[in-house]
Amino acid sequence: MTPGGGSGPMKDCEYSQISTHSSSSPMESPHKKKKSVPKRKWEVFPGRNKFFCNGRIMMARQTGVFYLTLVLILVTSGLFFAFDCPYLSEKITPAIPAIGGILFFFVMGTLLRTSFSDPGVLPRATPDEAADLERQIGNTEDIANGSSSGGYRPPPRTKEVIINGQTVKLKYCFTCKIFRPPRASHCSLCDNCVERFDHHCPWVGNCVGKRNYRFFYMFILSLSFLTVFIFAFVITHVILRSQQTGFLNALKDSPASVLEAVVCFFSVWSIVGLSGFHTYLISSNQTTNEDIKGSWSNKRGKENYNPYSYGNIFTNCCAALCGPLSPSLIDRRGFIQPDTPQLAGPSNGITMYGATQSQSNMAAATPLLQSEPSITSEELPLPGKTSLSGPCATLTLGQPTPPSSMPNLTSDSGLTDIIPLKEEHEGHQFLTPEEAPSPPGMLPSGSPITHSHTMHVLSLASQDSLHEDSVRGLVKLSSV
Repeated sequence: MTPGGGSGPMKDCEYSQISTHSSSSPMESPHKKKKSVPKRKWEVFPGRNKFFCNGRIMMARQTGVFYLTLVLILVTSGLFFAFDCPYLSEKITPAIPAIGGILFFFVMGTLLRTSFSDPGVLPRATPDEAADLERQIGNTEDIANGSSSGGYRPPPRTKEVIINGQTVKLKYCFTCKIFRPPRASHCSLCDNCVERFDHHCPWVGNCVGKRNYRFFYMFILSLSFLTVFIFAFVITHVILRSQQTGFLNALKDSPASVLEAVVCFFSVWSIVGLSGFHTYLISSNQTTNEDIKGSWSNKRGKENYNPYSYGNIFTNCCAALCGPLSPSLIDRRGFIQPDTPQLAGPSNGITMYGATQSQSNMAAATPLLQSEPSITSEELPLPGKTSLSGPCATLTLGQPTPPSSMPNLTSDSGLTDIIPLKEEHEGHQFLTPEEAPSPPGMLPSGSPITHSHTMHVLSLASQDSLHEDSVRGLVKLSSV
């Protein structure tokens, strides 16, 4: 072999090996791809909320009124510190701007804490839980009509629990697919079930619930003090100036005080009234939602008494304002797990619940149990056909017992008796596999079989009519 002639096949061989090694199967291709960055739960959160700072800040989508609240507080307080505090600190005491600053920072802190926190959103049901509950609730009408079989009884749309001797109904939420706990309600604006739901406040841009109610109450209470504080000292500033230069000149010298007085006058009534209303709710351990619906009575002796009240105003206030703060249940900054349960499709008319993706892949990869392959017409020995296929030459099912009436085919005389039959039956018309009828049953054991019967059996064997064991036995005997 010349060097030139040997280099060509060698190059082809090397190229073939390299291309085969570099090719990747479908099972290996996902591992070689660049790993995608896992998403956090706030990115796929189903509720109507806004998230900022990588999920640390959670607000409602309607935040326009919140910005109005922020502007009113900042502008009013800024004008007060810029135009009124210098004169008041000089004429009265330097403590006025200090107290005003403390109130201002406390108001802003509680406002941002209320607006940017999780109010107590309840996580929605997983796909498996939702599918199971939907199936159970869907069978309620069938049970009512008597069409459900067996003793299965799905849960109703409401559940009843006993709290301090009072029956409380737990309603089913068709959006979140859960039975809401006591005092929880679904907010239509945020599209979330909130634990101990009080109300949705557009002024803070968030729902008010179990986790941020204390901050909301401290916000409106401190804002009431700040509004009254600013309004009182603005009037004091105008009066002191009017004593020196007159009322009109005082208004001209400090026009910002007029704007502050107008804003504070129209807002102080609603803010103070709201603070008083929530003080009443805290003292009786109620929520705004329960008070509007008239769910409970303050009197303990009545049938619809409040089961959540401790019977003491001081204890109720301590429970609402000083109790432990529950953690967030939605884990909005957590990563989405890749093995999240998914709903499985229907199989043979039966819906499967709770199947995971990995289980579906495992079921698809599991080989089915296959029966013994049937012998086709090409594998059967035909008269005059001398060659035998490899698979038919070996017996895997054991040696069958020939019928008692069948002649001995192991001797040479038996073979010579069968071979002439080919000439005698040359005129016999054999059926092709397409013309053959449905396979007949097994021949009864002990029936007399003559030479013609044997030839007929061999002709029917070409039509796939004999049992697999008998055919393989005949082939083995013929080969011997």
